[in-house]
Amino acid sequence: MRTGRGRPKGGGPLRSDESEEASGHMETTSRGVAQAPAAESGQQFPSARRTVDGYLLAPFPWYGLDEAFTGPRWLMQVGTAADGAVEHGSIGHGEEPSVRNEATADEREKFAVVVTVAANPVRRSADGTGLMEATTVSSAAWLAGVGLLSFTWPGQMDHSLRDDWLEQQTETAWVLADDLSGPDWSTLSLPVDGVPTPFHYRESEFGWVLAGSTQEGVHLGAYGRGMSAYGLGFAMIKDIAAYA
Repeated sequence: MRTGRGRPKGGGPLRSDESEEASGHMETTSRGVAQAPAAESGQQFPSARRTVDGYLLAPFPWYGLDEAFTGPRWLMQVGTAADGAVEHGSIGHGEEPSVRNEATADEREKFAVVVTVAANPVRRSADGTGLMEATTVSSAAWLAGVGLLSFTWPGQMDHSLRDDWLEQQTETAWVLADDLSGPDWSTLSLPVDGVPTPFHYRESEFGWVLAGSTQEGVHLGAYGRGMSAYGLGFAMIKDIAAYA
């Protein structure tokens, strides 16, 4: 799955102004991130999210938590290919997270983010010079893993060391996404549109990540903390415009 083009430049998480689908299957442009960007102060930039326009352009259905979840829901951002085609995006649920290295486990926000990834076949790149590999469940696992990292900053870490920490952890998330059958993952069955569906699942001190596929031509990734993954269910969003 892994290719030389797959990793974000510099080893850090995807950014709103420069990002690539890190498993080597999608190249994203200025609108493409797996998660809402965060300021150095830990506050998100409202102007960087809450626009439904990109979601409406997607040729695939969006997914979120099912109706059993009654808390807040919010748009994050979409990721696009070099030719402008929407290829993935995220929907948040619960308390909007921020990067807070001083927060204790009890103080951290309770949230879950669902990442929808188009199940694309092998296809030519936008410039016609090469082929892009098919997206897989690993693509969703990678985006979810990096999404969780974007809201993580271990306590007692010097600010100047965070980039190095992110690079190391991003590489770890990459390796884990490449080996979904490995010992770091377990299998968890969760409902998708009411149908029991197998997911790859792992936990860390920062939260949890899971990834699987639907019958509607998309792969799903999810990440969160403070909300148990074991009680979640996913459903196709009937009207994404209602989230704006």
